[in-house]
Amino acid sequence: MSVFHLGLIINPLAGLGGPAALKGSDGMAAEAIARGAEPRAAERTRVALELLLPLQERLEFLTFPGAMGGDLLAQMGFNHRLLGELAGQDTSAADTRAAVQAVQAEGVGLLLFAGGDGTARDVCEVAREGLAVLGIPAGVKIQSGVYAVSPRAAGELTRRLVEGGLVRLSSAEVRDIDESALREGRVTARWYGELSVPQEGGFVQQVKQGGVESEELVLSEIAAWLEDTWEPDVRYVFGPGSTLHGLAQNLRLDTTLLGVDVIENGQVLARDVTEAQLFELVDGQPARVLVTAIGGQGHILGRGNQQISPRVLRAVGLDNLRVVATKRKLATLEGRPLLVDSGDAALDDSFPDVAKVWAGYKEELVYPLSVGGEESREPL
Repeated sequence: MSVFHLGLIINPLAGLGGPAALKGSDGMAAEAIARGAEPRAAERTRVALELLLPLQERLEFLTFPGAMGGDLLAQMGFNHRLLGELAGQDTSAADTRAAVQAVQAEGVGLLLFAGGDGTARDVCEVAREGLAVLGIPAGVKIQSGVYAVSPRAAGELTRRLVEGGLVRLSSAEVRDIDESALREGRVTARWYGELSVPQEGGFVQQVKQGGVESEELVLSEIAAWLEDTWEPDVRYVFGPGSTLHGLAQNLRLDTTLLGVDVIENGQVLARDVTEAQLFELVDGQPARVLVTAIGGQGHILGRGNQQISPRVLRAVGLDNLRVVATKRKLATLEGRPLLVDSGDAALDDSFPDVAKVWAGYKEELVYPLSVGGEESREPL
């Protein structure tokens, strides 16, 4: 069974200032402890992680030592790897930033972090664009939109993602109140940036019950989104299959149904290319690769689209690979992951644990991804 990699970072000082009536914890941890406050971030994280215990054999956490995650994961029996070292006995914002950088360098499907708005600011400062993160609320003030409504909600959403539920990825704001001003009776909030946060889409049951999703309409919506966001002089590789052929038709492009085609500046640059031709077209050029999933089976690479070879993918970069699939098609997988079987084991192992899926107009989902092994049972 495929292992899903989760990042975990706990700010052990988060929330100390609340019970001590200090209006926050930034720079006030020692004073809060002197007033009798006790750390609470680890226990709130435990509440979230308890919902993942039934899946623990499928999970590996990447975390920092001690109170930043390692201690709690060891107590709960989760498989985990420790990254980096703490700068001192008391953790700091620098430790949080270092932990984020270390975790994202290893590659995770989702980064969980426990804290408040100050912690979210530290994560936002160093998180790369597109990294999926989710906050477990443990701070005094939670102004930012990157936190779940409760620790249990964070655990539930993470569980659904690991199990293959359809989870939308959207941008959420990081905001923080000036605690010094707040202690003087003034409320002053600032915007510090945005992070990519998974949100419950609630789509699977809706599709199964109502069956109202129209693939033609969805493809026209995705086409409108793509047309609105064409990047000049970027080469878009359209993989084979009826989904991408339908998308091209909505863009008024004459592409092949079972071939690989290259689009640039809204025009067909090359049709039905070979692997060698495709590599020549994308090597050293900015490019994006669009593929779809085999309905009911899930392969996105290595089945009918071998022109999109390992060297092509390396030339383009895995960050520039996108899956185009309707929610109806994803629902046919019944929670099974999307599959990759490129023929290059080292490349397959470098794929992230989740794929980004275009499923509607400005609608991007995250869905579990695994190294494939089964043969295709259905045609593209």
